[in-house]
Amino acid sequence: MLRVSMQVTERNIDLHVINGEADGVAEVPFANELSDFAEAVASFDEEKLLPARQALLEAAGEAVLVDAAGVAGNFQRMVRIADAMGIPVDSMDNEVQNQVRQELDLYRFRSSENSVSPA
Repeated sequence: MLRVSMQVTERNIDLHVINGEADGVAEVPFANELSDFAEAVASFDEEKLLPARQALLEAAGEAVLVDAAGVAGNFQRMVRIADAMGIPVDSMDNEVQNQVRQELDLYRFRSSENSVSPA
């Protein structure tokens, strides 16, 4: 979804910023703090979440922190509803999606247990 969005908006953002492997500050305000916050939320690790949340608050302010937490909560909600209903979130045979999943090592997240892993 991110890669297609970047193509549609004609923006060049290194997707590796998601993993903290690139500096996205030039294109996306507070990209590094947002990335750290998202990673901490996805990891379910409170020791990571507390400093990431504080860093985002200090860098971007309360409104951005609240928006980021709302987006994270919404994604969690959508995934849980889809899981509960037995709906696969994505078609796992899409070549572009699989390439992004592998490139960003997304199978390392606990939620990937609900996805078909690459062979």
